[in-house]
Amino acid sequence: MRFLYSTLFRLLLPFVMLRLVWRSRRAPAYRRRLGERLGYFTPPADPRPVIWIHAVSLGETLAARPLIERLLAERSDHQLVITTTTPTGSEQVLRLFGERVFHVYAPWDTPGAVRRFLRRVQPRMLVLMETELWPNMLHLSRKQDVRIVLANARLSVRSAAGYARIPKTTRGMFACLDWVGAQASTDADHFLQLGMLPSQIGVIGSIKFDVSLDDTLRERAAALRRDWSLDHRPVFIVASTHEGEDEIALDALAMLQERFDNVLMLLAPRHPERFAEVAALIASRGLTMAHRADGGVPQAGTQVLLIDTLGELLQLFGVADIAVIGGSFVTRGGHNPLEAAAWGLPVLCGQSMFNFEDVTQRLQAAGALEQVLSTRELAAGLTGLLGDPEEAQRRGAAARRVLEANRGAVDRLMAGLDSLLGRA
Repeated sequence: MRFLYSTLFRLLLPFVMLRLVWRSRRAPAYRRRLGERLGYFTPPADPRPVIWIHAVSLGETLAARPLIERLLAERSDHQLVITTTTPTGSEQVLRLFGERVFHVYAPWDTPGAVRRFLRRVQPRMLVLMETELWPNMLHLSRKQDVRIVLANARLSVRSAAGYARIPKTTRGMFACLDWVGAQASTDADHFLQLGMLPSQIGVIGSIKFDVSLDDTLRERAAALRRDWSLDHRPVFIVASTHEGEDEIALDALAMLQERFDNVLMLLAPRHPERFAEVAALIASRGLTMAHRADGGVPQAGTQVLLIDTLGELLQLFGVADIAVIGGSFVTRGGHNPLEAAAWGLPVLCGQSMFNFEDVTQRLQAAGALEQVLSTRELAAGLTGLLGDPEEAQRRGAAARRVLEANRGAVDRLMAGLDSLLGRA
């Protein structure tokens, strides 16, 4: 089965490259460093044994940050190699960790590219974030006796059903895993139903609950609120939007302005190649806009601040009074609401939150998160919270309590990694 998969991947590789070139029309970084994706790069000169962490894209890189910081602090006898597949993930790795780690794009999942990568890196352990499973990456790593961990693992009903349709391939991949650190018992149950053994799985919680806000970050957010004169102005942030969601946010803003004429919306598209498109959309509505990338400061009459930068979202949650989570008003499964919770913000989102099902349920049960069905409901939710600061503070405090009550996943994950490294 893996032979057929590898053959198909090789045949499709020219089209994969063409797709990258196509995407590079809007994001030029996609056509750079192509050699790395084929396993061609100068290997790290560091002689220490390697822990390889595959973080895929921006969201997984941010999720992996607490784990990476712990490994840097407690496993200085190892070098960390971090791979991603997207330029946004790459930029985030370099911004967060700089030269403390070795970063390279992950190889495409052909036998040749994966072998070249493994030959250059020679990892002792591979940590895959969430559910990033590739047959050749797993098989060839296992063949070289690399310990393999699926960390912060989640497996929705939809994903489990997809794996169940290819049982032979799924069994082959799961057999390569030494251990799975599942986010919730429901995720663990899905892995068990697909053939994994109880001894291979631990329920650790989500490491995204271990997000922390240091004093510097808090001071920067407070300085922005002060410099932008926001203390007496209602502010909400719409974070990580996808195509089709910006219109919803702008429609909701128009409804809000009937009640709050000085409301400010911070709008953060998920992908940088959409920045210009979203700016044009805002301009077409006749709204007054400032650009974060230009260092633009929202004035009294500014209605939208476009967040056309990367790596600032956690800080900018600290500027807002309410958070709206993108990826949830279209069928994308939503994005992480816990960064907003860390700031004590009440959260609104759409119905598509299957990527954060357990987190969403916990926040919702605590009265910290509200899911809405339509633009009108979103506007009503925002109006209610902006018009009732005490209720907004109550929900925000509940969000922070949920976060605090569920910390500790990184400790449990580190215990699992240390156990495997001890046996390696």
